[in-house]
Amino acid sequence: MTSHLPVTPQQLRNVLGHFATGLTVITAATPQGPIGFTCQSFASLSLEPALVTFSPSRTSSTWPLLRAAGRFTVNILPAEHQHLSVQFARSGADKFAGVGHSPSPLGNPVLDQALAWVDCELHQEYDGGDHTIVVGSVRALDARAEAEPLLFYKGAYARVQPALVGAVA
Repeated sequence: MTSHLPVTPQQLRNVLGHFATGLTVITAATPQGPIGFTCQSFASLSLEPALVTFSPSRTSSTWPLLRAAGRFTVNILPAEHQHLSVQFARSGADKFAGVGHSPSPLGNPVLDQALAWVDCELHQEYDGGDHTIVVGSVRALDARAEAEPLLFYKGAYARVQPALVGAVA
């Protein structure tokens, strides 16, 4: 039997960085105003019932405020919104400064020109080590067809490169 050395956080980050992910901004409306944060750990979880999941860091100062709101919108970022990914990843700043948005059916901020958005109510939370696994019940959603997604790959922003259709090897 082969013995394995312990996996370090850096090794895990380096290897799993080979899996391209989309980038989202999770937003909510609160009595103090709109809040949000950048999140790359978003995925579809179930079609029936309609559930999605994302995983904020346990050190996030924004997630407890979103949790208290009980509802949130996942804004899937298009390629041209790399600047919003950076802006919403910062701590201690007005993340919505200069950011256009409109209310979702649940009243959460939908970022102008988002590639897609998914309006959710908090369904459940689970322990995920240094992150919290959040499950949201989907209540409304929409997408625009003419934009490309913003991706994160090997620690850097990336874009989709169209595949050659009908190419012969």
